[in-house]
Amino acid sequence: MKTIVSIIISLFFSFQLSAQVSYQRIANAENEPGNWFTYSGNYAATRFSPLQQITTSNVQKLAPVWIYQLRNPQGPFETTPIVVDKVMYISEPPSTVTALDVATGRKIWTYTPDMPKDVKFLGFGPVNRGVAILDNNVYVGTLDAHLICLDAKSGALKWNVVVGDNKLGYAITCAPVAIDGKIIIGISGGEAGIRGFLDAYNAKTGKREWRLYTIPGTGETGNDTWQGDSWKTGGAPTWVPGSYDKELNLLYWGIGNPGPDWNGDKRNGDNLYTCSVLAINPTTGKLVWHFQFTPHDTHDWDANQIPVLIDVKINGVVRKALATANRNGFYYLLDRKTGEFLAGKAYAKQTWAKGLDAKGKPIIIPGKEPTEKGNLVYPSLQGATNWFSPSYSKTSGMFYVSVREMGSLYFKQEAEYKPGQYFMGGGEQLLPGDNAYGAVKALDPATGAIKWEFRLQSPPWSGLLSTAGGLVFGGSVEGNFYALDAVTGKSKWQFQTGGQIVSNPMSFSVNGQQRIAIAAGSSLMVFGLMQ
Repeated sequence: MKTIVSIIISLFFSFQLSAQVSYQRIANAENEPGNWFTYSGNYAATRFSPLQQITTSNVQKLAPVWIYQLRNPQGPFETTPIVVDKVMYISEPPSTVTALDVATGRKIWTYTPDMPKDVKFLGFGPVNRGVAILDNNVYVGTLDAHLICLDAKSGALKWNVVVGDNKLGYAITCAPVAIDGKIIIGISGGEAGIRGFLDAYNAKTGKREWRLYTIPGTGETGNDTWQGDSWKTGGAPTWVPGSYDKELNLLYWGIGNPGPDWNGDKRNGDNLYTCSVLAINPTTGKLVWHFQFTPHDTHDWDANQIPVLIDVKINGVVRKALATANRNGFYYLLDRKTGEFLAGKAYAKQTWAKGLDAKGKPIIIPGKEPTEKGNLVYPSLQGATNWFSPSYSKTSGMFYVSVREMGSLYFKQEAEYKPGQYFMGGGEQLLPGDNAYGAVKALDPATGAIKWEFRLQSPPWSGLLSTAGGLVFGGSVEGNFYALDAVTGKSKWQFQTGGQIVSNPMSFSVNGQQRIAIAAGSSLMVFGLMQ
């Protein structure tokens, strides 16, 4: 009998895991709201769920349905689960992939790559933010800078390619993005003096189809914004997933800070394309346009924040726009076809710029550079926000962002490049006695004006999820998972998870029941309405 039951279970999961996840399904994610096909829920990266079973009226009945515990936690748990056809795929730190039954949390399979014991991860923890799925395959980047393709049904290895040289500081913490036969992957390692890039690989074979360097080389447009050979160790990593407009066939990706981080003396110039968003043709890998938020950055305010694609009415005309809350403290709205600056406004305390000019360039206040004795500037090194995702609600029409209200003393020192070592040129110290706090802020996407603010005890490391049920979900470093009214910002529900939340919430449905998931501490927690 036991054998027969095992065969039945095996056949059941074999059926469940055999569904094709085509590019068309991902591109039309709004037609299947019960699934969560890609890192941000959809190519527009709105992190908005059309599911509306959980509402402001019944969210108080939300309670854990199941909990999955990490077996061997080795770093912060930052995954966003992918859910397709009743199966959930997650990454566990640093580079493990696990498939779970979404109804029960039962583990179906798990895969852990072999990595050297001396793997380098300079400037960040041993983390992984998620996987991508396309056709019958699951894709993950590894801490030692490999891209791996697994069979979605069994977890068996299909191919494994080297993306970068980990001995030089290259690593992958980014969730891949799957687009029409290609797997797009970004790279980490900006604090090691790498030369950043973005890659596309053939989804079936693993062959690299193109590479776009995020620092232009000799003779390329923008190389003159780097002093001498400083571009060779200039950073510009690509460590957070981007977004994609299928109609314009444009891929949007945020680019990291220049190196050395806090000493710009030997890299005079704007240092393109650091601290920028790039619009890229994903078919060819060619750059279409760019917009730089922080020229010649010396505060580590990289632009590795999710670009969110929305349509916004401005002066009576609907514009196809790109919205982003930048680490430097300013919110930006750009035309996503041309890169034209449409609007911008500070959404957090900042003391380094008087504002933005008509083209969106910062009007810099003199004397805000790092010094040997330390210079107090807002926001802190971690930024007014960071890698964790914002959200845009189609029902409320608001843009939501987790905000870190904190200042730092910025220090400058000499920096000498040594391969595979830190190349930073200084550091920071949090302001002694600083009344740092966190907040969720709702912005008018057309102007950046703050509509409401929900204050948190401390600066957060959790992203947000908005839903058609009129809610915004988020988490705190104290382990509090909460839901806010999307229109008013009033607290509607909270649950103490018992673990630090440094991840993004997401939503899916199983057997007609909406679920909300969040990684907290060393657990993945899935919530549903209790009758």
